[in-house]
Amino acid sequence: MESVAWPSSPVAEKVEPTTSHFPPPPDPSSGLDRGSKGQTSTFSSFISTVNQKKEAAENRSSPTHLIFPNIKNVRDLPSICLDVRQKQRISVDPLSSEIKAPVLPEPVLPRQPKTMKDFQEDVEKAKSTGDWKAVHDFYLTTFDSFPELNAAFKKDATASFNTIEDSGINAKFVNAVYDALLNTPQDIQKTVLKGIINSLLREWKGPRTKDDLRAYFILLQNPQFNNTSTYVIYAHLLRQIATLVEADHHFLVHWFKKISQKRFKQLVERLLQFISLRLFPAKPEEFPPITKCSWWIPSASKVLALLNTANSLIHPSLIPYTDFYNSTLDHIDLMEEYHTWQSFGNSHRFSFCQYPFVISIAAKKIIIQRDSEQQMISIARQSLVDKVSRRQRPDMNMLFLNMKVRRTHLVSDSLDELTRKRADLKKKLKVTFVGEAGLDMGGLTKEWFLLLIRQIFHPDYGMFTYHKDSHCHWFSSFKCDNYSEFRLVGILMGLAVYNSITLDIRFPPCCYKKLLSPPIIPSDQNIPVGICSVTTDDLCQIMPELAHGLSELLSYEGNVEEDFYSTFQVFQEEFGIIKSYNLKPGGDKIPVTNQNRKEYVQLYIDFLLNKSIYKQFAAFYYGFHSVCASNALMLLRPEEVEILVCGSPELDMYALQRSTQYDGYAKTDLTIRYFWDVVLGFPLDLQKKLLHFTTGSDRVPVGGMADLNFKISKNETSTNWLPVAHTCFNQLCLPPYKSKKDLKQKLIIGISNSEGFGLE
Repeated sequence: MESVAWPSSPVAEKVEPTTSHFPPPPDPSSGLDRGSKGQTSTFSSFISTVNQKKEAAENRSSPTHLIFPNIKNVRDLPSICLDVRQKQRISVDPLSSEIKAPVLPEPVLPRQPKTMKDFQEDVEKAKSTGDWKAVHDFYLTTFDSFPELNAAFKKDATASFNTIEDSGINAKFVNAVYDALLNTPQDIQKTVLKGIINSLLREWKGPRTKDDLRAYFILLQNPQFNNTSTYVIYAHLLRQIATLVEADHHFLVHWFKKISQKRFKQLVERLLQFISLRLFPAKPEEFPPITKCSWWIPSASKVLALLNTANSLIHPSLIPYTDFYNSTLDHIDLMEEYHTWQSFGNSHRFSFCQYPFVISIAAKKIIIQRDSEQQMISIARQSLVDKVSRRQRPDMNMLFLNMKVRRTHLVSDSLDELTRKRADLKKKLKVTFVGEAGLDMGGLTKEWFLLLIRQIFHPDYGMFTYHKDSHCHWFSSFKCDNYSEFRLVGILMGLAVYNSITLDIRFPPCCYKKLLSPPIIPSDQNIPVGICSVTTDDLCQIMPELAHGLSELLSYEGNVEEDFYSTFQVFQEEFGIIKSYNLKPGGDKIPVTNQNRKEYVQLYIDFLLNKSIYKQFAAFYYGFHSVCASNALMLLRPEEVEILVCGSPELDMYALQRSTQYDGYAKTDLTIRYFWDVVLGFPLDLQKKLLHFTTGSDRVPVGGMADLNFKISKNETSTNWLPVAHTCFNQLCLPPYKSKKDLKQKLIIGISNSEGFGLE
């Protein structure tokens, strides 16, 4: 039996096989040309050999079998990478650490070569003497096979570690070995790569054991995979992990949760870089032709999905969800990806839309806007065809959703118009105020949104309650005969998304979670909508004081029944009358005790955030989805829906300065220089007030400050006057103040005392 050949490679030494199953070497001439000057390995033999083994294994049976013969003892596990069109997010149910995995006899492992202390002493000695033999021998032995990896890094070679939460791996030792690796001589680094190659060739076919999963878990953390010269090996490691069965993935997900934030972030960044460089290689000759490694990106995406699932199971998450975004995808044909996903779902045709967590909010906005534009064009074209078929003269107004409203009857007129023109909601919006001349070039539309939102959310209107502690609105639980105005608010939010308008609405994150429950209107009208799982964290975002009280009830160490004397009831004031509601049948007769207080708190929160406002929220839900009925919504997280509707809270005033347009001023004028010196020196709260004063919202569109089209115009008035804003056009009218002090004083007074939206 011969070894794998590595022509012109930095690891071009013989790899001694240690198993009788090692395949004969393929013909080197059939390999892929991988570059020149001997800088990068061709890895041709490796690819051919692994592909042969995979095909042979697939011909016999599935390449990976269940690790446990008695898998029914494990709780039914949902899919890690469900088609999001099944109205589920990529997630897994967290399994209790007490649940024991079915036990298989653990294989007898080789003797553990060194302790972490021994290894570190060897490294220090090698650095001082230059003799790396002991360190080389350690790496040579450890990475030669999966059993050796387990022997080196298992906390206890004789323990089985059958709880899903504990991998049984000495993470500190793994980190120490990898941290030291990059500072060792090249021959040691080559030795590790050769060992990994042998391990992957040997371990391709199933069945899997827990020790195999540990080995994959350890190898995935290897920092050598940051280097593009190792990508062929990395790709095959990812492929083997991606093709594991669901139960195996479940173990890996729970082990990923235990990785430190720093190491977890490195894993994610490494995978994102791998995908980016495969899509847009700096040196295409470094990699095999895309036709021969089409499985690289799907494999990496599947492993990223495991990490994303692990991240979502931890509260707070290890890293922000935005760290999974791959901005490289902003430069590919997103609509082709979307249409592939629409047509094939999660079948054999890969699409990044199967893994929406890697698509940035900016890219998702492009998909939603283009999808909405196509729907608008389709509906407008159909209207035109219908008109022509009836031998009627076409009218350009039929291509738009034309709103004619009176300022004095804004809400009622808007509701009537939207109800009458329900079939036109996906057309481009145009607004006319009755009795006023003017062509809507975007300003009137924005003014309509601003005025309508201001009126509907006014406390006297009674539809929403403003909570000062959380600075947000929530749905009033008062019963009424007609919930159409809640539907109007939903339609407004949908129209804002479709027409790229940022609304000054302050709903808590829980609202957007409910809005995506489910992300598409169910075909069965009897299925409830807007109902989602809620916790004290959700309640805290709306009513922090009440949430704190319920948390204290859960942690109270005394006798709950005797000290609180509560029952499974909730009391609410409605129009001056106190009404009581049972949280469960006969709740008024069931005392809250130490034993059932968790149930009481959960039912209480569910009542407040789901049941008591069901009709209001259902009308709101149907209104939003009547406009935004698109599969593209299923790509979004609740946080992303909020950003699309309300904009991002992240301000970059330097970006605003770069994109600002001027009318009557030049950017070098003294007044303008004073203005930016003052504004860039403002604290965040004053910067937000300035943005709110000039645009009607203190948040930024998805596209960033440049999308605001912010303009500063010269106001030829006395410098004793305050600045004026036209929020409909994101325009600030600034008198030519003579000093920075005067400008700062007038600007602060203007932005701090403007009423409502600062409309003129």
